[in-house]
Amino acid sequence: EGCGDCSVQSNCISVEPLKTEFGEKRRINQSSCNKDFSCQKGFCPSFVTVEGGALKRGKRQTVGADALPELPVPAQPAIDGTYDVVVTGVGGTGVLTITALIAMAAHIEGKGCATMNQTGLAQKFGAVVSHVRVGRRQDDILAVRIPAGEADLLLGCDLVVSTTYEAMGKVAHGRTQAVVNDAQAPTASFILDPDAPFPTSAMKQRVRSEVGEGCHFLDSTRIATALLGDSIASNLFLLGYAWQRGLVPVSSAALERAIELNAVAVDFNKRAFLYGRRYAHNPRRVLALLPRAKRLPALSTDALIEDRARRLLEYQDEAYARRFRERMARVRACDPQAQAEDSLTATAARALYKLMAYKDEYEVARLYSHPAFVQALKEQFEGNYSLRFNLAPPLLSRRDAHTGVPAKREFGPWMLGAFRLLAPLKRLRGTVWDVFGYTAERRRERQDIADYEAVLERHLPAAQDAEYAVLRELLALPLQLRGFGHVKDRNRARLALRRAALEARLAGDRADPAPFVDAAA
Repeated sequence: EGCGDCSVQSNCISVEPLKTEFGEKRRINQSSCNKDFSCQKGFCPSFVTVEGGALKRGKRQTVGADALPELPVPAQPAIDGTYDVVVTGVGGTGVLTITALIAMAAHIEGKGCATMNQTGLAQKFGAVVSHVRVGRRQDDILAVRIPAGEADLLLGCDLVVSTTYEAMGKVAHGRTQAVVNDAQAPTASFILDPDAPFPTSAMKQRVRSEVGEGCHFLDSTRIATALLGDSIASNLFLLGYAWQRGLVPVSSAALERAIELNAVAVDFNKRAFLYGRRYAHNPRRVLALLPRAKRLPALSTDALIEDRARRLLEYQDEAYARRFRERMARVRACDPQAQAEDSLTATAARALYKLMAYKDEYEVARLYSHPAFVQALKEQFEGNYSLRFNLAPPLLSRRDAHTGVPAKREFGPWMLGAFRLLAPLKRLRGTVWDVFGYTAERRRERQDIADYEAVLERHLPAAQDAEYAVLRELLALPLQLRGFGHVKDRNRARLALRRAALEARLAGDRADPAPFVDAAA
């Protein structure tokens, strides 16, 4: 659902944003997950524990000499006194390894080197800023810390940390070169607000304003993960890119020897470094090796309505889908901008579908028993593994003595069979035979649909004269009604206040509604 309760419960940035055609959801980054499993406390049935087996690494690319020819060797940067590198990133992703490899490579070549790592209190997911100073001789290095404005290279393994005061204070316009990973990594604001935007453009502009023309931005996380199957490769990929650009003051042979001496995933790290070099030399050739990214469909209003109606047919039956189509036909008839991408019609189609396709027991069973779930498991895991489902069924769950909310329980792999038996019973939804439909939670979800249809009947006939933007915001409110159980109840109460303010505005109260502050977390 993308409600964010798993992030709130775990405070973990391995719970990452995932853009989908149904809004922003969440996924676990298996490469950086620290396996404390606190995210499972999120009140949501989507968590599955995979026991045994192993994480499947990405399919290794095999490239012939004709496809990627021999790489040219760039000139190493001149060392005038010292050559100073600032490495920024997030703890636990190999930032300190990059620092150590450069230092060891300098030692192998008989050069002087000094390093300083600023990790603060957090070594996992905390900001890390490392100073690496390389000189021709050890005596050339008079201090470990890089003075303000004297960095020759900013190697930014994380965009957010690269824009901090500590990092930006070391660069100088026209002197420093910057090689920065611009992947969108989740931050604390994303944990607190499921809809928090990631200010990529603003942060990149800050780096440009401080560094000047010597900026190189690339999504090393995406590229390295696609090539090598693990996001941990992104930092070595970034180092390889910087080296091929002639920005690292040690030889590739020395760096590869340092990787060997580190004796951790030697072949993997060498390949990451080499792919970074190849990307710097010929990015098109490397990008051609990546699997084609799935693009979110850009649907017209008519196509959107048909798509959602088809999904409601799968969700329940033809009568349910017909109810949706008929409602949307009435909305379209009242909408003066019906074919616009952000029209009232398109907004209402997304919102009404979300309310009608609430995830009850039948829908959870249908999604788990769908072949796509098993296929997703096979793509990510291999070996002999078993599954554990983390659920809190309303009819079976006891309330936690301390929190007062239903406690989640772990169910074994036999639940897949139970899901396959339960999914076809979706036709009972809303009938007298629907045993789950009598719970307070399911009654509220059916009432949400009726309430929204009432809003449409109340306001759409006046759409020609109403403030279009205000009415669109009113119709979009259900898109923020996310979560399950008490989490959804909390969001429902919060959205009711905003709905009342917007309806007052449409009724003639010209005072602007109070700013909408999402305090759900």
